[in-house]
Parts: sequence; C-alpha cells; structure tokens
Amino acid sequence: MSEEFQPKPVKLIWSMQQILIYVAVLLIGVLISFVPMWLKARGCAAELATAQHELGLARLQNTLASATIDARRGDYEPARQAASNFFTSLRAEADKATDSALTDSQKQNIQPLFAGRDEVITLLARSDPASADRLSDLYASYRKVMSG
Repeated sequence: MSEEFQPKPVKLIWSMQQILIYVAVLLIGVLISFVPMWLKARGCAAELATAQHELGLARLQNTLASATIDARRGDYEPARQAASNFFTSLRAEADKATDSALTDSQKQNIQPLFAGRDEVITLLARSDPASADRLSDLYASYRKVMSG
C-alpha cells in the first residue's frame, strides 16, 4: 500500500445559471428595499406641496398687513410698494390654472378685491391718510375670503 493518496483540488465551478439566479435575487432584494423609501418620499412631496401653498398664502397676507401697517405709520411709499406686490402676487396666484394655492371659490371671491386696486395705490402715491383705512378694509375682506 504504497500508493500515495493525493487529494484532488476542489474546483468551484459556478455555472452561468447559478450566477444569474444570485444576481436576480440580489436585484429583487435591492428593488424591494426601495419601495418604503419611495412611499416615504411621495408622502413628503405631498406635505411639501401643501406647506408651499400655505406659505404662499401667508406671504400674501403678510404683504398686505405690512402695507396696512406702513400706511398707518405714514410710510406711504413702502406701503404703496407692498400693496402693489400684494395685488401682483394675488393676480398671479388667481390666474394659475393648476397648482394654485387658491380654491375655485376663493378665486371667485377675491375678484371684488381687485376693483379697488388702482384707487388704493393712487391714494398711497398721493400720501393720503385715507389709504390706511382702505387698506385695513381690504385686509379684513381678504381674511374673510381666505377663511371662508
């Protein structure tokens, strides 16, 4: 028994089919792990859109309030600029067909606010103290439209 026992090297031979199966399983696992992230990102995107709409409306109200306060203090030029910005921004928001922060009923109810635009801006340009009362009335009307 002088035979020498020589172990044969074990060769790992991966067939192409096995490699494809492992790659497919790995790919499926990765794709499945993206589903929760996608759902969360979708929810966050919806929340972001809502917050941006609310921010836009708050900025409009803030601009009008700023104009009203400036007019009460006798700072008519900053009040005129703020009132002009308010009307321009409100018109842009009202003219949006889609993705507007305003509902359809709000769009209809703000139309009367535009009627006094030129008068208010003219009063502010003339530094007329009556402009403060007009802006206060406008602010109250705007808040009523937006809350109801």
